Amino acid sequence: MSFKCGIVGLPNVGKSTLFNALTNSSKAQAENFPFCTIDPNIGVVPVPDKRLDKLVSISNSIKKIHTTISFVDIAGLVKGASKGEGLGNKFLSHIREVDAIIHMIRCFDSDDIQNVNLNVDPVRDLEIIETEMKLADLDSIEKRLDKKNRKNLEEKIFKILDEARNLINNDKDLKVLNDEYEEKDLKQCALLSIKPKLYICNVDEQSIEKGNKYSDKFLEKYNEKNTIIISAEIESQINQLENVLEKENYMKMIKMKETGLNNLIKKGYDLLSLETFFTSGPEESRAWTVSKNCTAPKAAGEIHTDFEKGFIRAETVSYKDFIDNGGWLKSKESGKMRLEGKDYIVNDGDVLNFRFNT
Repeated sequence: MSFKCGIVGLPNVGKSTLFNALTNSSKAQAENFPFCTIDPNIGVVPVPDKRLDKLVSISNSIKKIHTTISFVDIAGLVKGASKGEGLGNKFLSHIREVDAIIHMIRCFDSDDIQNVNLNVDPVRDLEIIETEMKLADLDSIEKRLDKKNRKNLEEKIFKILDEARNLINNDKDLKVLNDEYEEKDLKQCALLSIKPKLYICNVDEQSIEKGNKYSDKFLEKYNEKNTIIISAEIESQINQLENVLEKENYMKMIKMKETGLNNLIKKGYDLLSLETFFTSGPEESRAWTVSKNCTAPKAAGEIHTDFEKGFIRAETVSYKDFIDNGGWLKSKESGKMRLEGKDYIVNDGDVLNFRFNT
């Protein structure tokens, strides 16, 4: 299971620069003009996890395989996107395919980088994007609730869409739907406005440690828990350094504790309620991503559907016990390995070996 985050925002706020830095690639153009990214660029990034390195060492694994996160660089939206302005309809359709939305907000001044608005105002910019998403949702809802189409809708889906329409028309937040309805039903509705969101305040180099007046204004109104202050330009510079030590020294020099990628992943996992389990042996040590409260058979299904269908038991050792006992054998001898059944809820860091019938 890999989760997919779509990076959205107005043109020239730093989306493609961040994407290039995160994926350590130059797949996305970063020219200084609107709509330089027309088709969404997708980058699959390995999730750094120091625990995996220790598992490889203990198990003498030939391979080390990280779990991954996908970033989608979606071209700049503008006011009127829901009506097709700036190729907006095409771009909005790409947002429907992601698990979470990363709002990239401009929080820097620049005479060199063109701005679609006259001044820098992060709160206004976010409101433009979110309004366009609501209008796109409203258009989609109206079509699905049309007399010709509504007969094909399940009653509960009709109820969600009807309530969503009322919320949008009364300028209310659609987040209340997350508390009222099951996730699987909400997913069928494919509404942009209820997708989990992270906010990135893209600041200049001097503001990376404490932010600036623009990021302060944004944080006054929006949830600090889901907001990250990043300098896309700094992230780009860090990723151009090939040596790990060089990167660490550079980050110390600018008083940067961790990279934007690491911070994004932590926030993303928390936002989407995800966690990691491991498999480890002489062939490979591997990290796997599952949802929190995932049962052992569902976790087995991440490896192969046959594992879930034929699940018998899961040999289970906590990460700490696996490290402390130097692997499977001593973990079993010391009684730290448990046999867990179909009702077992996987914990973050569990090292698992599945028994199954084919």
